[in-house]
Amino acid sequence: MNKTTRRDFLKTALLGGVGALAFPTIIPSRVLGADAPSKKINILQIGCGRIGRDMDMPGFLRHPELARIVAVCDLDALRLQDAKKLVEHSYARYKEKQSAVATYDDYRQALQHADLDAVAISTPDHWHAEPVMAAALAGKDIYVQKPLTMTIQEGRAVSDVIRAKGSIFQIGSQQRSGAQFRLACELVRSGRLGKLQTVKIGLPTDPAGGNPAPMPVPPNLNYPMWLGCTPEAPYTLDRVHAQGADSKQRYAQRPGWLRIENYCLGMITGWGSHHVDIAHWGMDTELTGPIAIEGRAEFPTRGLWNVHGPYHIEMKYANGVTMMIDSQFENGIRFEGADGWIFVTRGAEKVTASDPAAGRKKSFLASNPDIIRTPLGEKDVHLHVSLKGDHHLDWLTAIQTRRPAVTSVEQAHRSCSACMVGWIGMKLGRRLAWDPAQEAFLNDDGANALRARPQRAPYGIANLKKA
Repeated sequence: MNKTTRRDFLKTALLGGVGALAFPTIIPSRVLGADAPSKKINILQIGCGRIGRDMDMPGFLRHPELARIVAVCDLDALRLQDAKKLVEHSYARYKEKQSAVATYDDYRQALQHADLDAVAISTPDHWHAEPVMAAALAGKDIYVQKPLTMTIQEGRAVSDVIRAKGSIFQIGSQQRSGAQFRLACELVRSGRLGKLQTVKIGLPTDPAGGNPAPMPVPPNLNYPMWLGCTPEAPYTLDRVHAQGADSKQRYAQRPGWLRIENYCLGMITGWGSHHVDIAHWGMDTELTGPIAIEGRAEFPTRGLWNVHGPYHIEMKYANGVTMMIDSQFENGIRFEGADGWIFVTRGAEKVTASDPAAGRKKSFLASNPDIIRTPLGEKDVHLHVSLKGDHHLDWLTAIQTRRPAVTSVEQAHRSCSACMVGWIGMKLGRRLAWDPAQEAFLNDDGANALRARPQRAPYGIANLKKA
């Protein structure tokens, strides 16, 4: 690429009209090459709700020397203004020179601006696949909250596009960057437990309930677009997210969409994407999936919230390991081998104030303390180390170096799809055979039909690809 001076770049922008300068005039390093006046990564934040405000935006804001959030996007005007204030006040504290943060209520408009390097997506689950794919097609690097997608079909399409475009990718499965999770996987893969036999995963559940009575749509919310590719449904507060007179009220509660299957599959993907990801890391099955599944679960029959309640899933892998996922198991991942066990969890850590916590004070245990205490040798397995144990920094560093982050998009898809295969097993309540290479159930049309969902135009990846 030929070198471009700052003066030449600004002249081109001015010739392009006012629209070219509507976005903050921070020139991305990739445009100006080695002579760039700023090496900082310019980020668009899509989704400014609870997880975006409490985790993702702070994760990027604490690295002003590497990156800056130059624009925020949300369908709720109150959340959008809260996010703008949060970002601008943060940079003021760091004494960073920063243009006014741009605000958008439609991610498609925001993606049209050429001075973006990367996109962070912290939207509800049903709004992951479309903006992720659109950002990849626009040539941006991508951070997205877990789970990657709502369906197996979406996950395959998203993984294929991101790998084809070469985007630097990170999923919000921050346990990958936690030292105890990495060490647990290194120990298991180095044979400290002997032959691995069973992995037991404990996840919480969400309550039933929710008020289904239709309500007036708040004037600050673009509700038709919030529904996106999902079916038409009347607005009610318990379907979407909290409203309130002040910002504390707006982010204090877990939103209702987490408990409705049109927008989220429940804890099986909500926390399951975290724990199954770590299980796959330790099992060395990150690019495959189970071959046999059996599941059962209780599903609510009353109220608005219909994601699963108590459940039990067993999935067999080709390497002989059985993964069990159960709401009665302790929250975390327990690797069991011929020579002992390792249990790893978050302990008392919470991502947001309204998140459930694992509860246990000690987050890393083994049947024999020597399993953990004995240092790994040179010939043992050593996995990706996130700088300072910081998941967001890991992504920013990957963008700078153009080397992979701790989790690839295919790994994210495979951990998510394993959760979805388990969910399908729970829904059908019968033994299923799964071909992880073809990503299809064997001789079961009913199960295969659940790998995808209809997508209401003009939203969804099917309609995006047609555009």
